[in-house]
Amino acid sequence: MSDLFVVGAGLSGLLAAYTAAKAGLRVQIAAKGLGSMHWAAGTVDVMGYTSEEMSRPVQRPLDAIQDLSASHPEHPYALLGAHQVQGALDAFRALAGELGLPYSGSATAGENLLLPSAVGALRPAFLAPQAQLAGDMSRPEPLLIVGFHGLRDFYPELIAENLLKQGFQARAAFLPLSLLTEQNDRNNVHLAQALDDRTRRMKLGGELKRLAKPGERIGLPAILGLDDHAAAFADLQAAAGAPIFEIPTLPPSVPGMRLFKALRARLWQMGVQLYAGIEAIGAETIAANGAAGRVQWVETATTSRPMKNRARAYLLATGGILGGGFDSDHTGRIWETVFGLPLTIPQKRYEWFRPAFMDPAGHPVFNGGVAVDGRMQPVDAAGQVIYGNLWAAGGALASVDPIQQHSLEGIAIATGVAAGQAIVRALAQ
Repeated sequence: MSDLFVVGAGLSGLLAAYTAAKAGLRVQIAAKGLGSMHWAAGTVDVMGYTSEEMSRPVQRPLDAIQDLSASHPEHPYALLGAHQVQGALDAFRALAGELGLPYSGSATAGENLLLPSAVGALRPAFLAPQAQLAGDMSRPEPLLIVGFHGLRDFYPELIAENLLKQGFQARAAFLPLSLLTEQNDRNNVHLAQALDDRTRRMKLGGELKRLAKPGERIGLPAILGLDDHAAAFADLQAAAGAPIFEIPTLPPSVPGMRLFKALRARLWQMGVQLYAGIEAIGAETIAANGAAGRVQWVETATTSRPMKNRARAYLLATGGILGGGFDSDHTGRIWETVFGLPLTIPQKRYEWFRPAFMDPAGHPVFNGGVAVDGRMQPVDAAGQVIYGNLWAAGGALASVDPIQQHSLEGIAIATGVAAGQAIVRALAQ
């Protein structure tokens, strides 16, 4: 029997597990998949846009969080407060630095970076891996966007053209794919693994130095090493003689995979058991008259019969409708798949629609989820805790659309750390 059983291996689940294990708890993690880190850009987006203003990026996310208490009191950030969100972000930065994947933010403290996307749009991010920082568009240097002939999902000419239209100096160039691999059909993960080889990356660095003009910074697809990223980035930048930055491409996300692999390795070192490909299919609960109920066990699917996983505390970190934490049927009914928790999502299909397709308020399904209190415990419509030993974090939470608001990682980090801390306090009583 463990102290904490986590359902889900995304950023929120892993950080909650880390927080609990660091405090000495015995932790197990079960996950059907590998979480959103394999699909996201590898940055930490705290708040890029608000539901009231979708046309202009948020400049100072922590200041915007302070305003949520009045306008959106049930938003996870409002429940925690800007100070607690900042503390969680500081804890993440410290951990990432220990893992050899340092994250930093804008030179102007508290402001969002503006980084180029894979199509040359500007995307707001509060923290970015070291290898993406030189792409911040507040910097004055002109940009050289370098791609490789035959590489799918990275089009330097498109990126440069769109940056030019926004008033930035940018140009595009190509190099042969044979610099990275002898095979013609390789994805970004394969190419990142190829650049773990120092000989290949030094050869690439020499070609980049030949292409770059004095004063330019060089944007590359996010393939600068997978398991030896820090050395690959340092070697390429030194060989090229110019600032280098990665531009995340379509999934799978190499920057996200680096972070996942590093977090998983650290959790293993701490004795945390992580079982991927194990789906939680239900739970046994006990209701209590006039008080919070209890989760007895969580069932996970096996090849024979379900396995009962018992713990003192449980964390739901399965994500929402996109993460598979919620399911639906043809009538429009949507339900949480493990504990059967009530959702704030409309349960009639006609309530999903709005007159404006791009309504600033977002889609009701994506805005809905599991309502929680300030300790990240699921509550019912009356605000009462449903199960005394259950917590929730990340994309499953109600009153936020993290994709529309560009807050996916910020929500995961803040609520994952908060849930982990709350569980530690609860089990210490």
